[in-house]
Amino acid sequence: MLRGVLIRAEGLARRGMWEGERLRWRLFHPVTIGARVILVRGGRVLLVRHSYRAGWFLPGGGVDKGETLEEAARREAEEEAGALVAELRLLGVYADSTGGKEDYIAVFGSERFRWEPQEPNGEIVEVGWFAPSELPAGVDAGCARRLAEWFAGGGPFAGRW
Repeated sequence: MLRGVLIRAEGLARRGMWEGERLRWRLFHPVTIGARVILVRGGRVLLVRHSYRAGWFLPGGGVDKGETLEEAARREAEEEAGALVAELRLLGVYADSTGGKEDYIAVFGSERFRWEPQEPNGEIVEVGWFAPSELPAGVDAGCARRLAEWFAGGGPFAGRW
């Protein structure tokens, strides 16, 4: 019971940090760079639900100072999904100007990785595997477009999220 309370409290704190970071992006750091990863196993794709925003997303996040796009993608795949990626392929780089910021997102994909299920935590509340034709309600529209591109065998792309 205490663990559940602590996880919910961490989720609320992360939501507050997320909203604060969005404000900071708008005011002081209008350009961000991120990396996301399409993880495919047995024809199904792994998606995550965060504690601080609604919907299902590809695992990913911001690129840390001194980190390459590929290094960020590998780190985020491990942190958010519990996946140690052996091989990555670049799908594309996309611009997202929603929410008052300019975000550039590199999307990689892999079918070669080791995956260990993780317990829900303050950042990731749920991980799910989905067939591309049966994505869950609330999947981010940009993520759905990237998945369609991946499963069509396309790339590399450069366009809008």
